[in-house]
Amino acid sequence: MIRRIAIEHYRSIRSMVLDLDALTVVTGPNGSGKTNLYRALRLLAETAHNRAGAALAAEGGLASVLWAGKGRYGGSTEPVALKLGFSDDDFSYAVDFGLHANGMGPFRSDPVVKAEAVWAGELLRPATSLARRRGIFAEVRGESGWEPVTVPLEQNDSILAQLADPRLSPEIVLLREQIRAWRFHETFRTDPDAPARRPHAGTFSPVLADDGGNLPSVLATIQQQGFGDELDAAVAEAFPGARLDVGTEPGRFTAGLLQGDLRRPLLAHELSDGTLRYLLLAAALLSPRPPRLLVLNEPEAALHVDLVPALSGLIRRASERTQVLVITHSAELARRLGEHGRRVELRGVGDTTIDGLLPLEHPPWSWPQR
Repeated sequence: MIRRIAIEHYRSIRSMVLDLDALTVVTGPNGSGKTNLYRALRLLAETAHNRAGAALAAEGGLASVLWAGKGRYGGSTEPVALKLGFSDDDFSYAVDFGLHANGMGPFRSDPVVKAEAVWAGELLRPATSLARRRGIFAEVRGESGWEPVTVPLEQNDSILAQLADPRLSPEIVLLREQIRAWRFHETFRTDPDAPARRPHAGTFSPVLADDGGNLPSVLATIQQQGFGDELDAAVAEAFPGARLDVGTEPGRFTAGLLQGDLRRPLLAHELSDGTLRYLLLAAALLSPRPPRLLVLNEPEAALHVDLVPALSGLIRRASERTQVLVITHSAELARRLGEHGRRVELRGVGDTTIDGLLPLEHPPWSWPQR
């Protein structure tokens, strides 16, 4: 389980260290940094795929995402740095992004990895360090001490992605695969042309696709894997008297709801946006192959307020099988989930803080040195 996440200098987040439980719900007013927390976690996950540079470029480059509070990066001599990290039950990881020291022509705004570290336990100390990197030079701890890494590293490469040899550093490989198993759900398309509204080529599908296009196959897989009763209960709680109907003709699966006195089910292309979104959330939360960490950003969006109790029940039950982090605007969803897990309130505009937590009360965290 992820025990702690750390973020420094990302958009409105100047410095944050946040402890997580099996179920954590984050809420707060508009502009308090909830979306920035979600994006920072997605960026952290991209390091395991070596896509952090591309993800930052899509956000306008490193300079556009750095915290821009008074006294920071505006004539200051302090190094430009975006730092992300986390710790779980076994290992911890941190990365420090900066800018090219000597410029790179058209690529001068690309982020480069200034420092990285993998260590055992929560706190980074010489005795717990397993891998460390400064610039393009990296070392891993071997049986006889620190050993230099001979694998070529570019300035924007992550050791999580590049040092993939289990003989060289099995801890890095394990950590990388754990991060790659994180799942993020922010929005599902429900417009008339949304992939989730179309039939799907029937195939065993334990994981919902990012665009929701394999919804019928995922629902059929949930039923086949023994979670059909949970799925039926989730539908009945949200839509009293309704029954899920999954068509499994060879090569063509469909999803629909049989409601009231209707003589046939309403198929996905006929469902309201809110109903379809709820079915997509149910498919994600009841996955027969749960992720190591599931992060939901505003899952209540486009749902009628009457569906919040059913949604909170789905999320709570999912947290019994995997770790769940929910970021929400809904006070009611936050209240319900907070009764079963950790509730965090964010405050501040331009300088995100955790409500009720003074600066010196943050959980301990150490960043690798450049």
